[in-house]
This record gives sequence, structure tokens and C-alpha cells, in this order.
Amino acid sequence: MRSYTVITTLLLGVSALSLSACSHLVDKHVEWERIEPQTYPVLNAVGYAPIASQRGQTDGQRMLLAMKASKLDAYRELAEQVYGQRIDGELSVANLVVEDARLQSSVQGVIRGAEVVKTYAIGEDTYVTELKLDMQKVYDIYLTTAKPKRIKAVKYY
Repeated sequence: MRSYTVITTLLLGVSALSLSACSHLVDKHVEWERIEPQTYPVLNAVGYAPIASQRGQTDGQRMLLAMKASKLDAYRELAEQVYGQRIDGELSVANLVVEDARLQSSVQGVIRGAEVVKTYAIGEDTYVTELKLDMQKVYDIYLTTAKPKRIKAVKYY
């Protein structure tokens, strides 16, 4: 009885191997093509920073820090437009009365290809940076790294 089980197991193994070997007999050629969007939007963002609130020792240092802060704020706004914004909320209720309400937002992403359009001070206390992100440029950068494809045709031999 034991030899019958061994022979059955051996036959099943051989038949499984022979079936999997048949799948290699069919060969195919796949043609790929690139996917390109119909239109490319241009995104704009504006970042603001107070000059007097910066931690520099001189007016010049505070101005430079405000320039950097306004640029980062503009990049944050671009990231929100491209990737969206994550919102976390929490609400505490006791005796059917709202006790505490909290909202927290965050954004995370990589922005490549943005250009500084304009950077300037408004009055003596606010610095502004305007950015532009041409999605055509972003797509070109993406093509150089990811090389996206889709199946154009499949030929079996």
C-alpha cells in the first residue's frame, strides 16, 4: 500500500512538471508605448513670511530668513496642490457638549521642477515668494527616471 502511495505521488509530481514545461513552449513578443497626457496644467503658489518675527540679529539676517521661510511656504502650498493635504481631527464631547475640538493638517511630497516667479517684500514686515510648477516639465523629469509604459501589442509565436 505504501508503494502505491509513493508511485501516485511520483506520477503527480512528474505530470505537474510536464504541464509547467508546456507553458514555456509558447513564446510571445510584447510591444510597449508611452502614455502621455492630453494637457499639462501650470500650478501657481504663493508663500508668505513675517520679517520682524524672524530670529536674526540684524535686519538683513531677518530679511534673508523671511525669504527662505516664504519660499518654503510656497513649496508647501505646491505640495498641497500636487499631493493633497492630510487632515486629522479629534472631538471630545461630554454631556452632549463639545469640550475640545482639534484639527491637524500635514502634507508630504517631493516637488521637482518648480520655478521662482517673483520674490519681494510687502511693506516692511512681510516677504512674499511666488512659485510656478509646469506639469509638462514635471512629466519630462518623470520620463527620464521612471520610463512608464503600456502594452501596445502582443504577438504569440
